This record gives sequence, C-alpha cells and structure tokens, in this order.
Amino acid sequence: MASIEQRLSELGVSLPTPAAPLANYVPYARSGNQIVISGQLCLNEQGKLAYTGKLGANVSNEQGKEAARFCAINVLAQLRAAIGDLSQVSRCVRLGGFINADPSFVDLAYVMNGASDFMVDVFGDKGRHARSTVGVAALPLDAAVEVEAVFEIQ
Repeated sequence: MASIEQRLSELGVSLPTPAAPLANYVPYARSGNQIVISGQLCLNEQGKLAYTGKLGANVSNEQGKEAARFCAINVLAQLRAAIGDLSQVSRCVRLGGFINADPSFVDLAYVMNGASDFMVDVFGDKGRHARSTVGVAALPLDAAVEVEAVFEIQ
C-alpha cells in the first residue's frame, strides 16, 4: 500500500492545521501505544464549520455524511500532530460519533459512515475499527457532527 501521505494525496485530502481545543482539555493524549483523539468538529478546509444544525431537520443525510468525513480528516490532523508520521499507525481501534440529531432521526449509522469509510479509504484494513454512534441534543458551536478516535501506534 502507498504511504499514508500518498494515499491522502490520491484522495485529494490535505490535512489542515489541527484545531485548538475549545475548552479545558488536550486535543490528544498518549497512553502506552495508544493515542486518544478528542472529539473533532466538522471543520472544512477553511477552518469553518461545514455544517451546523440538526440531522433530520436542517441538515440532510448526505451533508451529515460529509460532515463526518470532515471530522475524520480533522482527527487525522490531530493524530499527525501527536505522532508526526502517520505511517506509525498500526490500526484505527475505535471511532465514536456524535450526531446532532432531531429526536426522530434514525439514520445515525449512515451519517457516521462518512468517518468510517474515510478511515478505511486511508488505512485499508488497518482502518477497520470498533464504533459507537449516538444522536445528541446539541454539540459545541451547533456542529452537525463530532468524531473522537483511538489509534494504536508502533
């Protein structure tokens, strides 16, 4: 498989400068050979929220899936800041997705596939992961989606 940086380039993705935390927490923490990435919002290439509001109300399923992909891109930006070289990733262990959802919205898994599919596109089989996806009443800055992650590194 091509290097992770090459694969990102093939996908047309340039990792942004990692976003600063919004409150009193760190963007990532290392414990042994695991890196835990704090929840990342759906910031686009310009560092602005790509989508705000609720899935099932004013954000479509496709927009939500794209928002989850933006979150995953920002997760990898934080991961690269944490370890320097993404080739050190042994695997994506877990993704956690939070979907800002109308109470009647049930397509949470479809939306979160935007992040899951991206991890597999980037890392191949090493990108397959355990996952939780939950609908929530609100997210910081009214973001449509937030994604957190755990990676194992060499």
